[in-house]
Amino acid sequence: MDRIEAMRAFVTVVNEGSFTSAADRLAMSPQLASKYVSQLEQHLGVRLLNRTTRKLHLTEAGARYHQHAQQVLDDIDDIENQLGDLQTQARGLLRISAPVSFATRHMAQLLSDFQSAHPDVGIDLQLNDRKVDIVEEGFDIALRIGHLKSSSLIARRIAPVRLVLCASPDYLAQQGTPMHPDDLQHHRYLRYSYMDPEASPALLKGFQGSARDSSRDMISNNGDVLVAAAIAGAGIALQPTFISGAAIKKGALQIVLPDYEPEPMSLYAVYAHRQLLASKVRSFIDFIDGYFGEPPYWDRFE
Repeated sequence: MDRIEAMRAFVTVVNEGSFTSAADRLAMSPQLASKYVSQLEQHLGVRLLNRTTRKLHLTEAGARYHQHAQQVLDDIDDIENQLGDLQTQARGLLRISAPVSFATRHMAQLLSDFQSAHPDVGIDLQLNDRKVDIVEEGFDIALRIGHLKSSSLIARRIAPVRLVLCASPDYLAQQGTPMHPDDLQHHRYLRYSYMDPEASPALLKGFQGSARDSSRDMISNNGDVLVAAAIAGAGIALQPTFISGAAIKKGALQIVLPDYEPEPMSLYAVYAHRQLLASKVRSFIDFIDGYFGEPPYWDRFE
């Protein structure tokens, strides 16, 4: 048994979801792909897949083996690519995790431009605002926003992320414009549920006053919804300018308490430390570094 070919057949079957699709990708028959997986299971002494007439299901052993086998195959492909083209050609599938609102607003053109420069790289972009485990979940790169904490991962700072408190002119005309964080206790807060409490302690404290009725607040795990609600006059939102900047520029939103603006956070490209960094990962990190400008284009509204 060719263990590498068997490993590649198994990983492709899992990624494609069927033996037929995997066989087409690998230019072999479904019977041969099935034979490779069966031989691999016999060699390992464990069942990797539970097969039904309609679907394949990874066993616990299969899920663990898939993760490590994918890494091994990526390493092999990268070594061959580096030797073959002296590390100048990026190729393969690049798996990226990114925050929902940032990606939907600012990554489509970036990814299009990147693939124009690196046509042999495919993109698998998954959007999620939670902090993914890039190793366990099989991502090459995760884009993260915040204040970087100590980690075994490697991070490249890509752009500053400015947070502003904002509301519509109509809302402020009706409810009054806060002049101090303590005044926020009289206003409806459009709260992002993943907001880091350390992001703006002074402003957040104003929304946590004992005299406030927080039952009138709006809470969402999506910043676009909160910015749209702020534009509609629902309350005051604390949101990054990569979401709110366009509305501020148009006058649909107005910055509140600018003298108390929080310290900027940052957008980071985070990836696992590897002695031989895949050329597709290295190329993407180099490409995104500086892409959005300094200051980034979404902050050019003042």
